[in-house]
Amino acid sequence: MEETRNNSSQNLGIAALITAIITFVLAVIPCVGMIAIIPGIIAIVLAAVGLSQANRQNAPRGILTAGLIIGIIAVIISLSQFFVIGKFARHANKWPTEIHDVINDVKDNVLKDLEDNNVNIKIESNGDTAKINVVTSSKRKDLEQKLEDLESGNSRKNDTVKKGK
Repeated sequence: MEETRNNSSQNLGIAALITAIITFVLAVIPCVGMIAIIPGIIAIVLAAVGLSQANRQNAPRGILTAGLIIGIIAVIISLSQFFVIGKFARHANKWPTEIHDVINDVKDNVLKDLEDNNVNIKIESNGDTAKINVVTSSKRKDLEQKLEDLESGNSRKNDTVKKGK
């Protein structure tokens, strides 16, 4: 009697291997890898059905085994992305407040630096020179008074107004 070989297990093995390779490629791409579970499960099912047929027919199982192993690895990688995204999602509610705190700290530092800077204003007109030096914001009231005195024409001894050069 002549044995006829059925290639259905080999065809399932090739389909499982191709599907598993595609699944693996999808699984290693961040965020896209989550959808790789579906083709991964299909690859595992194809390989399992092909292995059961190959065992009954005493057919080679190399391609089927490779498809099964790659499919399982791809599904594990894909599932791991769910855990990573879940971890991010659990801590996502803290992000806005932390970002808000950082922005407020930067704003406060910039405003403090701007307040602590020296500002020099020099006005020249017809040979007359007026200089205003702002050292810190703590002297703001005193400097505002000096500016009002300069505008009204009243000049005190401590003012830094010079006539001529």
